[in-house]
Amino acid sequence: MAEVDIKRAPLEEKRTINMQKLLAPLALIIIYAFFSIFGRNFLSYTTLVNILDSSYYIGFIAIGVTFVIITGGIDLSCGTVMMAAAIIGGTAYKTWGWPMWLSLLLILAVGVFFGFFNGILISRLGLPPFIATLGTQMLSLGTGSIVSNVRSATFPARGAADSWFKSAFKYITPSDFSFPTGALILFGTAFVAFIILTRTKMGRYIFAIGSNKDAARLSGVDVRKWEMMAYVVSGLMAGVGGIAFAAVYTTVMPAQGAGFELYAIAGTVIGGTSLSGGAGSVAGTMIGVYIMSVLRAGLPSMNLQAQYQTFFTGVVVIGAVLLDIYRVKRATEVRILTPAQQYQEEMQATISTKNEELAARADGPEKELIKAEIARMKAEMKTVYRQMRAEERAEQKRQVAMEKEFEKSLKQEIAKGK
Repeated sequence: MAEVDIKRAPLEEKRTINMQKLLAPLALIIIYAFFSIFGRNFLSYTTLVNILDSSYYIGFIAIGVTFVIITGGIDLSCGTVMMAAAIIGGTAYKTWGWPMWLSLLLILAVGVFFGFFNGILISRLGLPPFIATLGTQMLSLGTGSIVSNVRSATFPARGAADSWFKSAFKYITPSDFSFPTGALILFGTAFVAFIILTRTKMGRYIFAIGSNKDAARLSGVDVRKWEMMAYVVSGLMAGVGGIAFAAVYTTVMPAQGAGFELYAIAGTVIGGTSLSGGAGSVAGTMIGVYIMSVLRAGLPSMNLQAQYQTFFTGVVVIGAVLLDIYRVKRATEVRILTPAQQYQEEMQATISTKNEELAARADGPEKELIKAEIARMKAEMKTVYRQMRAEERAEQKRQVAMEKEFEKSLKQEIAKGK
C-alpha cells in the first residue's frame, strides 16, 4: 500500500477558515434578496429602518455576549438584565422624579452591577456559567418587577420634554423623514469592541482564556480578573441595550426580556464565535445579528404567523450551533495526506511564495522570469499530481483486489475445515 504521511494542513485550514468567514455575509445577502423578491412590501426604506431599529438592543447585548463566549462561557441573563435595567431606569424617571440623564446612567449602572455579579459567581466562586447566568436571569426578572411594583415603565414620547435621547437612535426631520442614527452608535460601539479584542491586553487575555484557561493561568494571566471583566462588559452592553430599547419602543413591560439572549447568542455564533471559546469577532457578530433581524422582519412579509416565526428562529439557532460544531471539528482535525496531496500542498506553498515575490518586484525582465517560472511550476504540479494520483488509485484498486482475494481464500479454508 502507498505510504501516507500524517500532518496538519495549514493551507487547507486557511482556505476553510476564509470560506467560513464568507458564509455569514453571503447568507445575509441571500436572505435579504429572498425576502425582497418574495416578501410583501419588504424591499422598502421603511422596512430597512425597522430592521435597523429592531437590531439595536440585540446588537448591543450580542457585542457583550461575544466577549463572554470567547472566554468559553455563556450569558443567559443579558436579555432580562437589559429589560430590568430599562424598567428600573424608567421607574426612577417616572415615579421617583429623577432627571432623565441620571435615569439613563442608572440603566447603565444596573447592567454593570449584574455583569459584576455574574463575574463574581463564575470567576471567584467557581459556578458554571450556565447555572450562574440562569440564576441571574431569574434574579433580574424578579428585581425589575419588584422595583417597578409590576407596572410598566413609560419613557417620554418623541417630541416631549426629556425625549432628547431618542434622537440619538432615530432622527426624524420636520418633514417626517426618519434616519436610523442608532446604527451609527451601534457600529461605533462595535468598532470600539473590535479594537479592545484585537489591539489590547484585555482582548489577548480573553482569547487566551477561551483557548486554554490552564495554559493562560500558567503563563501568568490573571484568569479570574479578565474572565470577570468579560461579564462586566456584557452587563455594560446590556445597559446600553436597555437605553436603545427605551429609545425605540418607549414602554418597557415588567418580566420582559426572556428570549432576547437567544437572538444575541444565535447571532454571535452565526457570525463565527465558537461556543467552545477562543475564537470570534465583533464584525461577524454584527452580521449574525442582522441575519436574525432580517428574518424577524422578513417572515411576517411572507404572511407567516408568530408561531412560524418562532419555529424558524429555532431552526436558525440549531443550525448556528451545528455550524459551530462543524467549524471546531474542521479546525482541530488531523488530515491523512497521501504523497500526491503532500506534493500538491508543498508546490502550492512554493507558488504562493513566488507570487509574493512577484508582487514585490517592479516591472522588468526579472518580473517576467518569475511569471514564467510560476506558470512552469503550475503546469508541472498539474502533470505530476495527476500522475501520482493515478498511481495511488491503481495501488488502491490492487490492495482492494488483494483483500477480496484473501477474504475469499479465508472463507474457502473455513468451509474445508467444517
